[in-house]
Amino acid sequence: MKEVGFDTARTKEWLRLSSITGGTQILIQGIGLLSGIIVIRLLPTTEYALYTLANTMLGTMVVLADSGIGSGVMAESGKVWKDKERLGVALATGLDLRRKFAAGSLLIAAPILIYLLHYHGADWWMSVLIVISLIPAFISSLSGSIFQIPLKLKQDIAPLQKNTLFEGLGRFAMVFSLFVLPWTFIAILGAGIPRLITNIRLRKLSAGYADWTQKPDVEVRKRILKMVKRLMPGAVYFVVSGQISIWLISIFGTTASVAKIGALGRITIMLTVISTIFGTLVYPRFARLPLNSKILMKRFLQVMALLVLTAVMVTVAVGIFSDQILWVLGENYQNLNIELVMSIAASSIALISGAAFTMSTQRGWAIHPGISIPVNVASIILGVLLVDVSTLRGVLLFNIFIVVMRVLMSVSYAIIKIIQNNKYRLSVKDK
Repeated sequence: MKEVGFDTARTKEWLRLSSITGGTQILIQGIGLLSGIIVIRLLPTTEYALYTLANTMLGTMVVLADSGIGSGVMAESGKVWKDKERLGVALATGLDLRRKFAAGSLLIAAPILIYLLHYHGADWWMSVLIVISLIPAFISSLSGSIFQIPLKLKQDIAPLQKNTLFEGLGRFAMVFSLFVLPWTFIAILGAGIPRLITNIRLRKLSAGYADWTQKPDVEVRKRILKMVKRLMPGAVYFVVSGQISIWLISIFGTTASVAKIGALGRITIMLTVISTIFGTLVYPRFARLPLNSKILMKRFLQVMALLVLTAVMVTVAVGIFSDQILWVLGENYQNLNIELVMSIAASSIALISGAAFTMSTQRGWAIHPGISIPVNVASIILGVLLVDVSTLRGVLLFNIFIVVMRVLMSVSYAIIKIIQNNKYRLSVKDK
């Protein structure tokens, strides 16, 4: 009877958290989607191409500055989440590492972005201005994900979602400045400044669960850096492959093609609802699970099955309503029905791959770069040989091929680690 009562209580708690997270996320992403559509419609095609390049490079900078630090901090925090002081030490150490990595990331990415922006028609001074406008969003992205960890581990969802909602409303309000100043750097600042402001409140919220007066710890840093050493090569690879469709179009395609692939990618924001729900409710709970292979395998396969079903449903729905979706984007992006479905399919598959990867790393399982990088590089080479990457449709097909290969690797590795964990427990028990 106790077991049944416990299951019922747990189910009710999951339904409560899911309704809070899901309902708020639908509202947040709806605001984000509306803001994105306004940006697409207000910016000229050439400006939106620059906007796409800048946001792509922002993602690159964030990945380089993280290089596995976030996963390492989550793994450390998952061990001490009930201890306010030790949790504060883990977070302070991770934040200190991210600041140092951020400086290197900016030095590497900024010159490349300036060149690409100028290559696609921006003046040198405008290119520099666009890079400077990225800094608020860059800083807030790095610190914000660390500030969220205590609330996610404690499953204090409502304040976290409320803070994100304020950020979305702030971005929506600032997007109307494009009516007067339809420039790329204005659109970027409109996204970065609200995030920077809400990060201040997010830190105050996290202070209820973590002691931010703690200093970075040498031993914790060593353990985080141990994971970084394994994840950083993969992060560098992801910088190239994660947005390879945009990189290929920006090099071999036209400015209009860059704008089109950016506009299509904006529609995939609907998948952010799913990834945020899982990132808030599922992944932290998976990180907290005991070392029991039966439970780990069951939960992992349940998550994968749910994501596969979701990916199929989303892709089919987009295919059915592709005309209506393209109408929303505006006249510059019509007759891209097939490309739209391909873009959504690739993003849906990438969602599954990202889930498997995140669940593994937050358990402290990081695939050796000596395995992951050769497999990924071979996939890219094979994809380039098989697909014509000089066209928009060809690049999207190439992207689908890459994410499928990534799913196979990430899911296989997670299953292998769960099985190995069971063998280790049995051997220890025999001794």
